[in-house]
Amino acid sequence: MTILVTGSSGHLGEALVRTLQAQGREVLGIDIRASAFTHEVGSITDRDFVRRCMKGVTTVLHAATLHKPHVATHGRQNFVDVNITGTLNLLEEAAGAKVGAFIYTSTTSVFGDALVPPADEPAAWITEDVTPVPKNIYGVTKAAAEDLCQLFARNHSLRIIVLRTSRFFPEEDDNAAVRAAFADANAKANEFLYRRVDIEDVVDAHLLAAAQASRIGFAKYIISATTPFSRDDVVALRHQAPDVVRRHVPGYEREYARRAWSMIAGIDRVYVNDKARAELGWQPRHDFRSLVTRLAQGGDILSPLARAVGSKGYHDRAFSDGPYPVESSPA
Repeated sequence: MTILVTGSSGHLGEALVRTLQAQGREVLGIDIRASAFTHEVGSITDRDFVRRCMKGVTTVLHAATLHKPHVATHGRQNFVDVNITGTLNLLEEAAGAKVGAFIYTSTTSVFGDALVPPADEPAAWITEDVTPVPKNIYGVTKAAAEDLCQLFARNHSLRIIVLRTSRFFPEEDDNAAVRAAFADANAKANEFLYRRVDIEDVVDAHLLAAAQASRIGFAKYIISATTPFSRDDVVALRHQAPDVVRRHVPGYEREYARRAWSMIAGIDRVYVNDKARAELGWQPRHDFRSLVTRLAQGGDILSPLARAVGSKGYHDRAFSDGPYPVESSPA
């Protein structure tokens, strides 16, 4: 009854292994980097390594990936190798081992250019029905891996659930304008309105998906904090976000004023988690309203699990102009 967790030295992988071990469940963490939560060191691009690790596995939680922060430091072929070929290796070995559930950690980045409407249009209301328009190699390879998952669900009867997670990393924002305008905690608090999720809730979604996979068969879900907004708000949100937030969460202004924080002027998209809550029974504990309550009680914007996992970084070196370079991508 072993649960295989890929990417166990990363943010989500560690959080998954920590949680599963605390529950007394048998878990095997694999990663290319050694850590206290990685039991086997190796790459998912190595088919033989994947085959060895798949023995006795009943559930795969596939969190390993090259991320957006790697776009400017890794070649496009690296993304294809890890995000597509690595996922294919796992799917083929999982199918051969007759694994009962395969949970693939995808990203809301697959939506790409669909996330930012023209300036004179309302904010985008992002549900699973929105057609992805990937805008970089990261989004392209994550979308392709999602298609591979659907193929194996259809042709090999694998029970697969794709979870498109929004931001949960603790590193500072890659956008210099955001870093200049907002304190880091302020920027992240704002994002809980429309594009962020706490890692504790992401872990819950993965474990629920694993438990429900046999019933569902195949599905894709957006995993993001529950927004206080409704679809009726999308016009005003684009350029009058503080007014809309004030209407839905009036207590936020007091807590923001105490910290000299400011609300974002406009919101261009809202991630909607209705489907995940309805079909998985997912009940995220961390959203903007609960965050404001926690701030009023002197608490932190991060959950205990998020604090325990901490910051990982994405590179083995520092950059002078931000947490990672974003301007260009190598061939």
